[in-house]
Amino acid sequence: MDYLKFLEQKEIMDRPSGFDVKPEDLNSVLFDWQALLVSWALKRGRAALFEDCGLGKTIQQLVWGEQVSRHINGPVLILAPLAVAEQTVEEGRRFGIKVNLCRNKDDVKNGINITNYEKLHKFDTSIFPGVVLDESGILKNFAGATRNALIDAFKNTPYRLACTATPAPNDWIELGNHAEFLGVMTRSEMLATFFINDSGDTGKWRLKGHIKDNYFWKWMSSWSVMMSKPSDLGFDDDGFILPEITYHEHFVDSDFSLNGKGRQGFFPQYVKMDLQGRRRIRRGTLDDRVQIAADFINETDDRWVIWCGLNDEGTSLTKLIDGAVEVAGRHDNDEKAKKMMDFARGDIQRIVTKPDIAGHGMNWQVCHRIAFVGLSDSWEDFYQATRRVWRFGQTKSVDVHIFLAKQEGKVLKNVMRKDDQAQKMIQAMVNYTKELTKHEIMQSSRVFVEYDPQTEMEVPNWLIN
Repeated sequence: MDYLKFLEQKEIMDRPSGFDVKPEDLNSVLFDWQALLVSWALKRGRAALFEDCGLGKTIQQLVWGEQVSRHINGPVLILAPLAVAEQTVEEGRRFGIKVNLCRNKDDVKNGINITNYEKLHKFDTSIFPGVVLDESGILKNFAGATRNALIDAFKNTPYRLACTATPAPNDWIELGNHAEFLGVMTRSEMLATFFINDSGDTGKWRLKGHIKDNYFWKWMSSWSVMMSKPSDLGFDDDGFILPEITYHEHFVDSDFSLNGKGRQGFFPQYVKMDLQGRRRIRRGTLDDRVQIAADFINETDDRWVIWCGLNDEGTSLTKLIDGAVEVAGRHDNDEKAKKMMDFARGDIQRIVTKPDIAGHGMNWQVCHRIAFVGLSDSWEDFYQATRRVWRFGQTKSVDVHIFLAKQEGKVLKNVMRKDDQAQKMIQAMVNYTKELTKHEIMQSSRVFVEYDPQTEMEVPNWLIN
């Protein structure tokens, strides 16, 4: 026996633990490829859908939840970011699927229930045989309290579904958080099985040589689907081709950059570009950046999403921009959710908020113009905030305007570098798993064989007696 055959016998695959439903028996609103994915996820029992923004993860998870609830005759819980819960209720109504919005355990009903992640502590999670994590990228921080709470809360839940476009925004090893939530393998087991650390840096791991080209990705495709468009599974991309997106950079001159004297005090001519230095620059140039951004936006009649990172930025932008409404951390969750939904419906012309408040899950194709008034170093924040608007279903070309002080040019370069790396990583993940995923899903679809007996059989007397 050669070494490769020996390894094949040692393959670690996650075995199905779900139940069979034919794709054609699912809700007719699904596209063919969506129905195939939901059917596969139901058969898996515990699965992840890593699909790009706008591919319909919401309707897929609703149909999945509908089927699980029927199968177990019990309640299913969907956890979602702020305001996404309300949006999901509306989408469910549009598709003929009832979704019950819950504030606490007393609101739970049989069927599909949904709440925000912030309210998880108000529920008895043991009563839910099925759970969905919408925007499950929340699991990415392997040392985070939220990640640990989610894994602990649902470790005995038989049916689990995780849905996100960014399962591993920084590194492949972040995929281990999803594997652990789904009960496939703990993150530490995944590292020990598939990765090696030979750098002395506990944060740097690489795939072991003998599994790099196949075994890790085959294991991944046994419990997850990674796709950026329907053609990744061999389907037509019609209706799922993104419109053009254009990035416009606005570098702002300010007192800070000219003479070291900012609006909020004196600064040295040279500021070290570490985290603290970047924050000083951002605060020192705030008034100039905000004014230029507001003047630019007010010259248009368009609907805008304006992303900021500082409270003072948000307050100033809202005062200076015509028709702007702010969604800020100081507002209670009900107020935040109402404003975010009002913008999604087109009732608000311009919305000012932060990526960590509204940057995940919302469908804002009603708008095609975005402004970032300042940037952090987080690629995921930039990607997700942009994707609220630039997503499948957007019918217009999208313009993204970035307003920065000249000294912040390195921040923009850093984010764009991360974006390039992330897109290459995502595409590599799709390419690695594409054929394996198609094989896995098509194989699952072939398990539905109609039994049509044609020959009569005589039963022996000893069986009858």
